[in-house]
Amino acid sequence: MSAAGEYGPDDQYEWARPPAGGWTADDLDRLPNLPPHTELIDGSLVFMSPQTRFHTRAMRLLENALMDQAPDDLEAIREMTVKLDRRNRPEPDVLVVPVEADTGPAQTWFRPEDVLLAVGVVSADSLERDREVKPRKYAQARVPHFWRVEQRDGLPVVYVYELDPATLAYMPVDIFHQRLKVDRPFPVEIDLTAINRREPRA
Repeated sequence: MSAAGEYGPDDQYEWARPPAGGWTADDLDRLPNLPPHTELIDGSLVFMSPQTRFHTRAMRLLENALMDQAPDDLEAIREMTVKLDRRNRPEPDVLVVPVEADTGPAQTWFRPEDVLLAVGVVSADSLERDREVKPRKYAQARVPHFWRVEQRDGLPVVYVYELDPATLAYMPVDIFHQRLKVDRPFPVEIDLTAINRREPRA
C-alpha cells in the first residue's frame, strides 16, 4: 500500500482544510487534535517528526545551562511557540525570555519582542526550515540573538548569530565545537561534550 493510501483520509478522520489565505497564528490554539509541536509557517501547518536522542539531549543541555547561568530576571524555556505575525508561529527548541513575560500556566506562546535568544537544533527532515526559513523570520521580527545547533560526530556544534538592526539580518559571531563561551546576550559557558553525560541520581 502506498504512503498516501495508508495515511490519507478515511471514514474515521477528516483532515483539517485550510481556510482561504491559510491558517493564522491564533488557529494553533483552536484547532482540535493537532500533533504536539505543530508550527505555523507562512500560513501552513508544519508537523514535527519524532525527535532524535541527540535533539532531545541537546535541548536539555542548553536549557539547563542557560537557566543556571541566566540573570534572575531571565529564564530559559523549551519548545514554546513565538507568534511572529498573523501567519507565522514557529517553535524554537529553546528560548530565553524575561520572567515577566509569563502570562500564566495556560500560556502557549511568546511575543517576538519578549524573546532575547532563540535556539534551533537542526533536524534532518527540516534542514531548509532550520537553517534558512526560521532564522530569517526571527531576524525580521527583531529577535536579537539566534543559535543554530548541528550534530557532528555525536556532539553539538553551535553557530552563534547576532542581529544587525540596520538590515534585520543575522550576522555570524562564532562557531563553537567543544566549549561554548559568549558574553551576549549574557555571559554563558557550556561544555558541549557534556551532552552524553548523565547526572548522578540523588
